[in-house]
Order: sequence, then C-alpha cells, then structure tokens
Amino acid sequence: MPQILSGKEVSLSLNEKIAARVAELKAQTGRVPHLVAILVGNDGASQTYVGAKEKACETVGFDSSIMRFDAGISQEELLKEIDRINSDDQYDGLIVQLPLPKHIDEEVVTHAIHPDMDVDGFHDINMGKLAKGNPGVKPATPYGITLMLKHYGIETSGKHVVVLGRSNIVGRPMSLLLSDSSDTGNATVTLCHSRTRNLAEYTRQADILVVALGKPEFVGADLVKPGAVVIDVGTTRVDDASRERGWRLTGDVNYAEVSPIAAAITPVPGGVGPMTISGLMMNTLQAFERKVQNA
Repeated sequence: MPQILSGKEVSLSLNEKIAARVAELKAQTGRVPHLVAILVGNDGASQTYVGAKEKACETVGFDSSIMRFDAGISQEELLKEIDRINSDDQYDGLIVQLPLPKHIDEEVVTHAIHPDMDVDGFHDINMGKLAKGNPGVKPATPYGITLMLKHYGIETSGKHVVVLGRSNIVGRPMSLLLSDSSDTGNATVTLCHSRTRNLAEYTRQADILVVALGKPEFVGADLVKPGAVVIDVGTTRVDDASRERGWRLTGDVNYAEVSPIAAAITPVPGGVGPMTISGLMMNTLQAFERKVQNA
C-alpha cells in the first residue's frame, strides 16, 4: 500500500505553527494578519472556497473580511474597490475569487492587486521574482505542495519530476519551485502539456509526478513508474448516481489504478486542496511580517 499524503494532516500541523506565530505577533504589534476576499456573484463553488478560507483564518487567529458584490458590478467599480483595499493599512492580504463574470477582465483585476497584498501569488511581479529565484509571494497551490513534500520528508534534490499541465496557477510555477535552489527544489523538471508527444515516455521516468490538467482520471497505471510519488492537483465533479448528492469529486489520477503501484499518493479530496489554503495562510502571515519589519 502507498503512503497517503494527507493535506488535512499537514494543514493541521501548519495551523498550529501559524497560530503560535500569530500570538507572538499580536503581543508585539497589537494586531493580527487580516485577509480580505472579494466575491463577485453567487457561484456556489466560489462561495464554498471563500467560506473555507474564512474558516481557516479563524482557526489560525487571523482577522478576515469577505466583500460581496453583485455579478453586475462594473470592472471600473471593482478596480476602485481593490485600490481602496490596497491603500488601507488594516489589510495585509487580498484575494479576488475566480472566476469572475465575463464582462470583467481577470488579468486586469489580478494586476490591480498590489504585489505585496497578492497572497494568491498571481501578479506578474511575483511570478517574475519566482522565475528569477528571488524572494517573493509564491502561488498558493504550488507553495502548498512544497510544504506537503517537506512535511513528509520527500526528497526532491536530484529527482526527476514531471509536471502535467502548464497553467500559470499550478503547472508553470510548480516547475519553477521544484527546480529552484531550495530544500524542496533542485529537481530536474520536465513540463508536459496537451501538445506533448509520446506522453508515457516522459511520465514513466518520473520519480515525482504532479498532475494538474483538470481532466478527471486521465492518468492511469500505464503512465506511472512503479514506486513514484504522485501528486494529484485535479478536482472535478463527476456524476455519481450512488451518492445522495448525485456527484463525487475526483482527481486527474485514476486512484484505484495508480495507488497500488505508487510509493506515495495524494487522495482527492483531502490531498492538495487543504494545502492550497495552507499556502494562502502562510503567504498572508509572511505579508504581515514584511509589513511589521518595514514599519
């Protein structure tokens, strides 16, 4: 049986450490980190995600605010609100929950968030720092995955990592973090995508396989080297008449096929999902600490 890499377990451990640090900072400064989430419209999944982030803030002792806006808000009005939050010293981190309504340009909104407040790590300045190996805010999901690898003592140095997917949210920054000169880096990384030919030739070489495609159960046993560590970033709702709610969450990896041959694997749900929130909490804490140091 493989080792199960539980994001729930890691996040509980990290929450204790973050809460202890927050208590120290509160004694030192008289306040705690404050995370703001902007939620536009009534998308059910977005409301669930924002609610989970609010609960995480409460767990570690952060202040949090959710600012809700009607789906009809104009881009100009939303940008004014972001500018107001950027300039208010009571706030330390800002996230705008995606997706946004079609009339709002997500790229413009992402760039409107001040890089120091960008705790999702999506701003071009933070991505540029990541690409150059300079200190900065790391995208929350890849950062969370590195925290998981560190928690379980999974060695990355000198390993061959294959990343499936080249999104700016997971795939690209994941490849940069794992190849960086750090205690969860120094890997040789191959980045594969929809145009990669003979995919199995690459994936079956992977000591660590990170899958972030958004294609449910795409990766079967035929794509995995026996003894590999498999990190499944995917979460897709698929119909399931056997469930009372009529659906279930599944990852990009066929867990039933792959788990018998993997050395370690993340479950879905309960694997990478909680680590994304842990990455967000760590980024918010670090944003607050930078503000304290520069005061």
